[in-house]
Amino acid sequence: MTDLLAMTAELVDFPSVSFAEGAFADWVEAELRAVPHLSVDRVGDNVVARTTLGRGTRIVLGGHLDTVPVNDNATARIEGDTLHGLGSADMKGGLAVMLHLARTVAEPVHDVTYVFYAREEVAVEHNGLRELFHERPDLLEADLAVLGEPTSAAIEAGCQGTLRVVITFTGARAHTARGWMGRNAVHRLGDVLRTIAAYEPRQPVVDGCRYHEGLQAVFVEGGVAGNVVPDVATLKLNHRFAPDRSADDAVAHVRAIVEPYLEPGDSFEIEDLSPGARPGLDHPVFAGLVARNNIEVRAKLGWTDVAFFSERGIPAINLGPGDATLAHTRAERLDRASLEACWAALLDLLTVGPE
Repeated sequence: MTDLLAMTAELVDFPSVSFAEGAFADWVEAELRAVPHLSVDRVGDNVVARTTLGRGTRIVLGGHLDTVPVNDNATARIEGDTLHGLGSADMKGGLAVMLHLARTVAEPVHDVTYVFYAREEVAVEHNGLRELFHERPDLLEADLAVLGEPTSAAIEAGCQGTLRVVITFTGARAHTARGWMGRNAVHRLGDVLRTIAAYEPRQPVVDGCRYHEGLQAVFVEGGVAGNVVPDVATLKLNHRFAPDRSADDAVAHVRAIVEPYLEPGDSFEIEDLSPGARPGLDHPVFAGLVARNNIEVRAKLGWTDVAFFSERGIPAINLGPGDATLAHTRAERLDRASLEACWAALLDLLTVGPE
């Protein structure tokens, strides 16, 4: 069997920081074009390879090419059964599994679309998957999708949505020696921040998976000078919401919390809003995968690109090697057991029909 850990090390040594994935995409494209049972398309720095066997079901296996910037960990290093290096967990290990499946599984029981896309680690407007859905949605037509984000080879089902709002509180300037002549906008943050700090999040169970919502103050800004009562203060809130709550409901929920503190002249603006994705584990293909392999299933608490598929009616899950808590850290690493467990699960998905 191919040494997947060594293969991942080769990918780690191929630099692909966001917006600089072009050379890596060239290499991936060349590797896939050499596989006779695949048809390959290139859209920007996104590479899509597909089987065309006429199967009744089509599955997308997707993974992003890019990494976060280097943190003194650019070079791959294998120690025993552990690979150290940038992107080893997020997500060169998942890419190695996808590439090996693409090369070796010529007769899958489902048609497969392998999607290697750019710019996942930056703002969503740059996301290569979004680019593909806009430019070539036909390439992403499917019945199911699996993204190889690091989950330690467990299934993290669906994902929570994310909302970020910017709230501006107003006041009136004055000299601090005569503070009573003004109104301190920064002081107005006190009551709303105490309310946010006391927020009790829901923990709903959606299709058997327990999610955990959250509401956090993530940015505060205010002040003019050391002797001026500030007339403006800005507060940013981030709400993570379970997939049983719509994007509009999430906005209404946060607005209702802060509304008692808003006055004429204040503002409430949406800076970012992405809906969540339901687990989708009731699909017989996914249900069979879980049953045959006794895979741990848990809710995905963060937001991932599975939401792109879910909002188009395509059930999607996260399943990949590596520990997500190590992603984006200098200590990022990947163990052989996680890599091989992910390989075994995805090989089963592509070669065993639903029961």
